[in-house]
Amino acid sequence: PLENVEGVIDFCNVSYSYDVTKEVLHNVTLHIEKGKKLALVGPSGGGKTTLCHLLPAFYKLDEGEGEILIDGKNINSLTLESIRKNIGIVQQDVFLFVGTIRDNILYGRPDATEEEVHEAAKRANIHDYIMTLEKGYDTEIGERGVKLSGGQKQRLSIARIFLKDPAILILDEATSALDNTTEVLIQQALDELCHGRTTLVVAHRLSTIRNADEIAVVMDGTIKERGTHEELMAQNGAYKSLYSLQFRDNDVFE
Repeated sequence: PLENVEGVIDFCNVSYSYDVTKEVLHNVTLHIEKGKKLALVGPSGGGKTTLCHLLPAFYKLDEGEGEILIDGKNINSLTLESIRKNIGIVQQDVFLFVGTIRDNILYGRPDATEEEVHEAAKRANIHDYIMTLEKGYDTEIGERGVKLSGGQKQRLSIARIFLKDPAILILDEATSALDNTTEVLIQQALDELCHGRTTLVVAHRLSTIRNADEIAVVMDGTIKERGTHEELMAQNGAYKSLYSLQFRDNDVFE
């Protein structure tokens, strides 16, 4: 089992293919220090999400495809339960279950107390909304959360992670399906969630990228560039081109 997790992550010469005809990742090496945030940027299909999915062992690396280490331990030598217990994932598509709001937050840690559930909801900026509902935390959310807006679903999923309290966090396009106003609220909750945790974030917004400790440009299954925002802009390479294309219109701030 993975215990007393610090959250140091290493991808060592990682290659991966979903089928033999196309390699999605080729010889990727990354080191992420405890408590640091690494943003992955690059075009769709470049391998960003695959990197995120390999860490919690959704896919398994075969012999010769490299190693993924958490705190120096190869994840192939660790129990799945203990790996996933220590990793929190917030994705664009939130999976909610039939049941109450409380049930869905408790999914993060089923043995949590009522007080802990409320605290997690407060930190995710959803508690006040829940308290306006007639049945509060006992409100049924319907099939896959059909009675909730996109922003409310996302905040419920963030509350789950606060309750789980993992050492490692993966944010995979967590806010890309939301409108700008909702996104600002969610981003505040995510910023608090990231604090003190090792974070791997697939980023599509300038704000997320600018406050990362480091940025890796993932293209064609390889790491093309790596550094801080300022370092990469100075290189006049792939990152600057992506940045100019993606953020020139409405996402530039002082």
